[in-house]
Amino acid sequence: MEHPLLIFAAGLLAGIMNSAAGGGSFVTLPVLIFAGVPSVIANASSTVALFPGSFAGAWAYRHDFVPFDGVSMRALGCASVAGGLVGALLLLYTPTTTFDSIFPWLLLFGTLAFSFGRQAGAALRRMVHIGPGALLVGQFLLAIYGGYFGGAVGIMTLAIWSLFFVVNINALNAAKTLLVGSMNATAVVCFVIAGKVWWPQAAVMMVAAILGGYFGARVTRRLPPARIRLGITILTFLMTATVFYRAYC
Repeated sequence: MEHPLLIFAAGLLAGIMNSAAGGGSFVTLPVLIFAGVPSVIANASSTVALFPGSFAGAWAYRHDFVPFDGVSMRALGCASVAGGLVGALLLLYTPTTTFDSIFPWLLLFGTLAFSFGRQAGAALRRMVHIGPGALLVGQFLLAIYGGYFGGAVGIMTLAIWSLFFVVNINALNAAKTLLVGSMNATAVVCFVIAGKVWWPQAAVMMVAAILGGYFGARVTRRLPPARIRLGITILTFLMTATVFYRAYC
C-alpha cells in the first residue's frame, strides 16, 4: 500500500469534517486516487471507509427523531435503500475511464451543493412547496446520487426536505443521518460483494475516520458553526481545483 500516512491523515480529516458539517468524501476520494487506487474502486473504498460514521451519528441523534407529517420514515427509508442500490450498481457498471472523465465534474457539483445548498433550499422554499409523492421521488433520485458518488448528499437532502416541511434542525439532521446511512449501507453491501474495495486502504482510512469523528465532535462543538462551514468550503474548493488541474493541465 502506497502513502499510508497520507491515507490515514485524509481519513482523520474526513472524520473531523463529517462530525462538524459534512464533506469528508471530498478529501478521501481524491487522496485515494492520488495514492494509486483506480477511481471507481477509490469511490467504493471511500464509501466503505466513511460508512461507520453514518450510523454512529444516527445513534447520537436518536433522541431527536420525530415523525414527519404526511410521509412516513419507512417510505423515505425504502426510497433511500432502493436509490442507493441503483446508484451503486450504476457505479459498478461505469468503466474506470468514464468515471475518470466525469469525476472532476461530480466533485465540482458536490462542492457547489455543499457551499450553496442551504441558501438554494431557502430560496426555493419561498417559491415551491412539494407534496409527499414528489418528496419520495426526490429522495429516490438523491439516493441514486448518494450510492453513485454521494458528495454533499446530506446538504442536498436537507434542501429538498425544506420544500416539504419545516421542523427543528436537530430532527432534520437525525432523519438525514439515518437515511444517508441507509443509502450508503446498500452501496457498501454491493461494493463488498462485487470485490471493489481495496481493504488495506479502506481499513486505514476507516480507523482514522472514526478517530477523527470522535475527537472532531469534541472540538468542533466549541467553534462557531459559520467558521467551520467556511473552512470546509474553502478546503473543498481547493481539492476540486487540484483535481481539475491534474485532469486537464
